[in-house]
Amino acid sequence: MELKPAVLAVAVLCLALALPRAALSQSQSAPPPVADTPAPAPAPHHVNLTDLLSLAGPYGTFLGYLVKTDVIRTLQSMANATDSNSGVTVFAPEDSAFAAVDGAALSNLTADQLRDLMLCHALPRYQPLSTFAALAASGGPVPTLGGGVNCAVNVTYAAGRIRVASGWTAAARLVSSVYSTPPAAVYALDRVLLPVGVFPTEPAVAPVPAPAPAPAVRVGDDASGGAPGAAGRGGEKSLSCRVGAGRGLVGYLALLAFGFVMI
Repeated sequence: MELKPAVLAVAVLCLALALPRAALSQSQSAPPPVADTPAPAPAPHHVNLTDLLSLAGPYGTFLGYLVKTDVIRTLQSMANATDSNSGVTVFAPEDSAFAAVDGAALSNLTADQLRDLMLCHALPRYQPLSTFAALAASGGPVPTLGGGVNCAVNVTYAAGRIRVASGWTAAARLVSSVYSTPPAAVYALDRVLLPVGVFPTEPAVAPVPAPAPAPAVRVGDDASGGAPGAAGRGGEKSLSCRVGAGRGLVGYLALLAFGFVMI
């Protein structure tokens, strides 16, 4: 019985000596903390201009000229830019706009003139729609890939409508935004830009027809676009059916009562 205090004291002493060694061993074996590394920035999205113009709408004529002159390669290279201060903005006339220009005026262009014409439909920088008000307010010509004053464009902005002028084209209306994601933008035009640098004399151009007005909704039309009064006729038919059913029920009850009276 007298040995128990001594044994307990020895056990406590051994535990006290073992704890510092265990802590030291854990501190030496623990791996150093790993610093968090930031995730890499996502790669910019690059649009395929050939696919876009062939699928997005009526731009087959414009795309055909871009491919014929190899300007499509220049524009695609700029659309693949990684610099935020570069990029490209393309004005794409619709097929109807090319159809309005005298065919001889276009077919008589040399290869260099046709190439210059295509380059005059592009700005050497990405321009979102939000920048067109500032371009118009600057009052000066905006340079294009065609270079020189004769291929520059002038932008006007009024009542939310954007128009682009160049040479013999007084006001081409920006119809819609086909694509706009940095570093490339493509906007549809209702007229072909006809710079003086390419056309020394004014070519014949047919007037662009006004867009067809949206069909008016007439009073009485139902939500599915049916003929006027169709909903009303349906209601009258339903009401007549209900009246007929009521009369049949009254007749049946009268016949049943007559049978009870006879019994």
